[in-house]
Order: sequence, then structure tokens, then C-alpha cells
Amino acid sequence: MNLQVAGDNPLAHVVPHPLVQRPADMGFLTPEGVITLLSDQIVMMILGGLLLCIFFPIFMRRRKGKGEIAGLVPSGFANFIELVCQYFRKEVAEPHLGEHTDRFIKYIWSAFFFVLSLNLLGMLPLGTVTPVWFGIHIGGTATGNIWVTATLAIMTMILMVFNGLRYGGKAYLAHFVPGPIWMAPLMLPVEIAGLVSKIFALAVRLFANMVAGHILLAVLLMMILKAGAALGTGVGLGVAIPVVLGSVAVTMLEIFVAFLQAFIFTYLTTLFIGMSVNVHHEDHGEAGAH
Repeated sequence: MNLQVAGDNPLAHVVPHPLVQRPADMGFLTPEGVITLLSDQIVMMILGGLLLCIFFPIFMRRRKGKGEIAGLVPSGFANFIELVCQYFRKEVAEPHLGEHTDRFIKYIWSAFFFVLSLNLLGMLPLGTVTPVWFGIHIGGTATGNIWVTATLAIMTMILMVFNGLRYGGKAYLAHFVPGPIWMAPLMLPVEIAGLVSKIFALAVRLFANMVAGHILLAVLLMMILKAGAALGTGVGLGVAIPVVLGSVAVTMLEIFVAFLQAFIFTYLTTLFIGMSVNVHHEDHGEAGAH
């Protein structure tokens, strides 16, 4: 991809750019007859995971001092990490997961920081400079790919169903038919559709919000190039002033959205898992009796 393509097509900033492909026939999953083994967004996911694995242990080792008390007090960025982890444990996980908090809190922490890192890495303009410097497109927002967000959402669904059966057993299965048994042919498809819709909403919410902001930024910047090419350099510079100011405002909003969507994804994940593992046996017994 070159700069002109990026300027002519706003979607060039958000669509995946394959780096390594191989021929494959997997039906509807490979409509073009190839499978992508490595793309710019896969590189960003690998980069996000590596950054978390490398820097988080370094940050968490930072303490106020070496004394018995000072060695327990975090310093620098470790304060932010500990604050976030404590907030998710006390305000998000414990109210919804209850006694199961310790079993799932590590996944909840990992999901939040991984999604947040991908959202923030997507704010870096790597896709603009890497084609010029290295001849390949590296960059983009991995969470702006529906396959990525769908995979994360499916992982949540697996945790919901597996642990619902693990801790709830028959009570978990019974909640798919909350009414009399003769209504099972009607209620069972509705409840299954409700489970699928939760996962669908989890994937699409993150995907759509991350894509929308980047397309808006691309369109605003494209206006400068189009105005300069059609009406001259002077008009292009005149258009550039309000567009750049608007782009700065949108970028600040995008940073806020990156944190917000990471929180919403993690909160909904916790809520859905909590709804599966905290099945009330008494409620289902009463429903079955009625």
C-alpha cells in the first residue's frame, strides 16, 4: 500500500493487509482460495502480547523502597496497574462472580489489558510510514477486525458454557427452559438465540466502535489531499487548519473510546460469565414445580 492509496480510500487504514498467504480451500472461510498466515493486524496482536509480557513484570517490580513496608508500596506506572486490577476485582468481578472471583479474575485482567493495548497501538500511525520505510504495511487496530473481536467473544462463550455446566450442572441446563417443560420447544431456541446474541453484541460493539473513529479520521485527512489536488495548494492549506483541529479533537475522543471499549468488553465478559456460573438452584426448582 502507498500513501496515495491510503488517501484515496479511507478503508485502507482499517482493513487488514496480508503479509504471508498460502493457498487453501476452507469453504466460505476462504472465498478467495487463500488463507492469511500473517497480516499487519496479526503483527499488532503479537506486538501487544509481547509488550504486556515484557513490561508488566518490570513495572510491577517497582516499589517505593526496599524496606519491609516500602517494598509493598507500588511506584510509578505500577500504581495505575494495581488500581485497575483492584477496581476490577472489587467493583466488577466480586459483585457478579461472587465466590468464583478468584477463578476468573486473571482472565478478566488479561482481557482488559490485552484489548486496551490493541486499541492504543491502533492509534499509532504505523500504517502510514511503514509502507514508505520498509515496503510493507504494518499497523492498524486489531480490534477493528471482526474476526479478532469475534474470537475474543467466542472465548467468553466457551467460558460461559463450560463453567456453567461445571458449576451449575443440571441447574445451568434448566435455565434454558425457565417455564413448564411443555414449553421447551419454544423456550429452548429463544434462550439459545439469547446466548448467541450476547456473544454477537460483545464482538460487534468493540469492532464497530474501533472502526468508526479510524474511518472518521481517515476521511478528515483525505479532505486535505482532495482539496489541495482539486482547488490548489492554497485552498488545501486553508482546509487543513480546521481539519487538523478537528482531527486532534477526534483523536482525543478516540483515546477515551479505547479505554472505554476495553472496559465495556471486560465488564460484559464478567457479567456474562457471572450469569452462567451463579445459577440459583432454588429458582429453577420452583420454576419446574410451577
